[in-house]
Amino acid sequence: MNAEAKSDAGRVGGSSVGVAIPPQLITITRKKLVRRTDREYSQRLRLGFQLTFLALNVWIGVQFYHWVRWAESGGVAREVARPSGVEGWLPIAGLMQLKYVALSGQLPRVHPAAFFLFTAFLLMSWLLRKSFCSWLCPVGTFSEYLWKLGRFIFRRNFALPRWVDIPLRGLKYLLLAFFAYAVYGMSAIAIEQFLASPYGLIVDVRMLNFFRYLSGTAAYVVLGLVVASIFVQNFWCRYLCPYGAFLGLAALASPVRIARREASCIDCAKCAKVCPSALKVDKLVQIRSAECTSCLECVAVCPAKETLVVSFPHFPKAGKYGPHGPKNGRPRPQVPVWAFAAGIAVIFFGLVGYAKVTRHWDTQVPQQVYLRLVPTASEQAHP
Repeated sequence: MNAEAKSDAGRVGGSSVGVAIPPQLITITRKKLVRRTDREYSQRLRLGFQLTFLALNVWIGVQFYHWVRWAESGGVAREVARPSGVEGWLPIAGLMQLKYVALSGQLPRVHPAAFFLFTAFLLMSWLLRKSFCSWLCPVGTFSEYLWKLGRFIFRRNFALPRWVDIPLRGLKYLLLAFFAYAVYGMSAIAIEQFLASPYGLIVDVRMLNFFRYLSGTAAYVVLGLVVASIFVQNFWCRYLCPYGAFLGLAALASPVRIARREASCIDCAKCAKVCPSALKVDKLVQIRSAECTSCLECVAVCPAKETLVVSFPHFPKAGKYGPHGPKNGRPRPQVPVWAFAAGIAVIFFGLVGYAKVTRHWDTQVPQQVYLRLVPTASEQAHP
């Protein structure tokens, strides 16, 4: 019951004197549900994107492992091509290269795929609100299905108390600030020298070796994150991922967002219950939070016609609507799910395709350099 209704319930015969009325005599007027008739396919489409990108990353990982084994053998083992897509797992290198390009106006020669992939994901987040995290990121996919497994087993997930949740959410921004500060102090020449150093050339191999030769402490940390992700929705993404924090800040300037039309909302709160980021979707007119990953689960579960939609900003509010649409002006254009998904695909394949066509995708490092550096990857010190 809204404030006006509560006020009216306390008046008798137009008098402003409050009179107690038994609750059973108070009639609550609920909005009539105009049920949606469109076909809902956003979650099946998103699942297709997730599985395709996950399979792509598994294939890249397997090929990269065989390439490292070839280099470690001194070229004796069966040779395979180095997959440049592995550089997508080097977000710090991508951030460094983004600054390098901004300062020098030149594309990087070492790990250039990291730059194009980082730029694609950043552009994707700016235009389509952090959609990389819930549509493409393999870690995000793994994390999502861990908490869904927990919900299947225990019939629920567990929410941390607000006094714990808010400080923990700040951790990923602290980690982001640490990396951003380190990159901020580097000149274009310093970045170029770092990437061309022995350490910079095989930083991807060192990343692989971290998991190949996982220490006891690191193994317990990884296990702890997996267990926490089963019980708490998106534990890693919500509290610890600096990459997601950066993309979330970029998403704040996104021209599109999820909007709720108050006039047709029946206040069922289903949207808030399914939101993995625990946002109060049912109380907001527009979702502007940096925590929103554009998973569109709230849009999918909403039963009311054209109530939760992906829209451009300043979606018309309830008071401006007549029986046939907005009284003042035209409604802001909505973004159909197929167009949202197509935008993700166009940005990703567009930038990757451009890099390959212009021959800026592969790192141009002689094989002999890799054959010399890869076997001693763990011995290379940070410059």
